[in-house]
Amino acid sequence: MAATVARSHTVSSILGAMADIFVGIAKSLTQIGEANAKVRRIQDLSCLSDAELEARGVKRENIIRHVMADVL
Repeated sequence: MAATVARSHTVSSILGAMADIFVGIAKSLTQIGEANAKVRRIQDLSCLSDAELEARGVKRENIIRHVMADVL
Protein backbone atom coordinates (compact mmCIF):
# COMPACT_ATOMS: atom_id res chain seq x y z
CA MET A 1 0.00 0.00 0.00
CA ALA A 2 2.85 2.38 0.72
CA ALA A 3 4.10 1.90 -2.84
CA THR A 4 0.69 2.82 -4.23
CA VAL A 5 0.56 6.00 -2.15
CA ALA A 6 4.12 6.95 -3.16
CA ARG A 7 3.31 6.42 -6.86
CA SER A 8 0.13 8.44 -6.52
CA HIS A 9 2.05 11.36 -5.01
CA THR A 10 4.75 11.09 -7.69
CA VAL A 11 2.20 11.11 -10.52
CA SER A 12 0.38 14.00 -8.86
CA SER A 13 3.65 15.94 -8.52
CA ILE A 14 4.57 15.31 -12.16
CA LEU A 15 1.13 16.39 -13.37
CA GLY A 16 1.31 19.49 -11.18
CA ALA A 17 4.73 20.38 -12.58
CA MET A 18 3.49 19.88 -16.15
CA ALA A 19 0.45 22.05 -15.46
CA ASP A 20 2.73 24.79 -14.08
CA ILE A 21 4.85 24.63 -17.24
CA PHE A 22 1.82 24.96 -19.50
CA VAL A 23 0.42 27.83 -17.43
CA GLY A 24 3.79 29.58 -17.72
CA ILE A 25 3.85 29.11 -21.48
CA ALA A 26 0.28 30.42 -21.80
CA LYS A 27 1.13 33.50 -19.72
CA SER A 28 4.21 34.18 -21.85
CA LEU A 29 2.24 33.92 -25.08
CA THR A 30 -0.41 36.26 -23.68
CA GLN A 31 2.26 38.81 -22.72
CA ILE A 32 3.80 38.60 -26.19
CA GLY A 33 0.40 39.17 -27.78
CA GLU A 34 -0.33 42.16 -25.56
CA ALA A 35 3.11 43.64 -26.27
CA ASN A 36 2.56 43.27 -30.01
CA ALA A 37 -0.80 45.03 -29.74
CA LYS A 38 0.83 47.91 -27.85
CA VAL A 39 3.59 48.23 -30.45
CA ARG A 40 0.98 48.36 -33.22
CA ARG A 41 -0.98 51.01 -31.29
CA ILE A 42 2.17 53.11 -30.84
CA GLN A 43 2.94 52.80 -34.56
CA ASP A 44 -0.63 53.73 -35.51
CA LEU A 45 -0.60 56.82 -33.30
CA SER A 46 2.86 57.81 -34.53
CA CYS A 47 1.54 57.88 -38.10
CA LEU A 48 -1.14 60.43 -37.21
CA SER A 49 -0.64 64.15 -37.74
CA ASP A 50 -0.24 66.45 -34.76
CA ALA A 51 -3.76 67.76 -35.38
CA GLU A 52 -5.19 64.22 -35.34
CA LEU A 53 -3.32 63.44 -32.15
CA GLU A 54 -4.57 66.66 -30.57
CA ALA A 55 -8.14 65.66 -31.47
CA ARG A 56 -7.55 62.46 -29.50
CA GLY A 57 -6.05 64.36 -26.59
CA VAL A 58 -2.54 62.97 -27.09
CA LYS A 59 0.71 64.85 -27.61
CA ARG A 60 3.31 63.21 -29.84
CA GLU A 61 5.86 63.12 -27.03
CA ASN A 62 3.36 61.28 -24.81
CA ILE A 63 2.31 58.52 -27.21
CA ILE A 64 4.24 55.80 -25.42
CA ARG A 65 3.06 56.98 -22.01
CA HIS A 66 -0.51 57.06 -23.32
CA VAL A 67 -0.37 53.52 -24.73
CA MET A 68 1.51 52.05 -21.77
CA ALA A 69 -0.60 53.82 -19.11
CA ASP A 70 -1.92 50.53 -17.74
CA VAL A 71 1.64 49.23 -17.25
CA LEU A 72 3.38 52.33 -15.91
